[in-house]
Amino acid sequence: MLNDIREAVLRGDLDAAKEKTARALADGAAPGEILNDALISAMDVVGEEYESGIRFIPEMLISAEAMKSAMTVLRPVLAEAGIEPRGRIVLGTVEGDLHDIGKDLVGMMLEGAGFEVIDLGVEVEAQRFVDAVREHRPNLVGMSALLTTTMVYMPEVIDALKEAGLRDSIRVIIGGAPVTAEYADEIGADGYAEDAAGAVRLATRLVGARGSGEGEE
Repeated sequence: MLNDIREAVLRGDLDAAKEKTARALADGAAPGEILNDALISAMDVVGEEYESGIRFIPEMLISAEAMKSAMTVLRPVLAEAGIEPRGRIVLGTVEGDLHDIGKDLVGMMLEGAGFEVIDLGVEVEAQRFVDAVREHRPNLVGMSALLTTTMVYMPEVIDALKEAGLRDSIRVIIGGAPVTAEYADEIGADGYAEDAAGAVRLATRLVGARGSGEGEE
């Protein structure tokens, strides 16, 4: 049954992913196994195939939507079982920027990798990021920008987190078309990813490094 769920996600079959997840739970499958061995496993393949040029963004979105469909059934059961997410991330497109496709894809891929995602949407001002960090106590803050005229708000968010005394408690990652690894270093972010698959790897590494007390690679 776990393989059936996995295949439904890979095909992007929303109804089958949801139905087979519910059936697996009814048959006694452990919710953690469904999450790790079916959903996360499937989304790992999706990310690998995207990086290999086998899948493209529309196909990634379809699989991510199927995963989200399965999670509507699984999430309450995970909570009841006390299974914690891999990490928690506050995600948003910065002030002045209305673009959300890339951010949404990153959010879905992170959910598929076992993260809890708090999506603030678009045109997110620095104070909203600060308020969300105070409220949700995430491991990570993720910022996206598609325009050179809006990426300048990213350091404002980092400065606001510093002023609020929150910067040392979280890692900040950034991405978007005009953003580079050099820009991430320049503004004091903890990492940069050029696509959704890279964002999952980066987030996983940073959460693991913080949890083990290690620094960045």
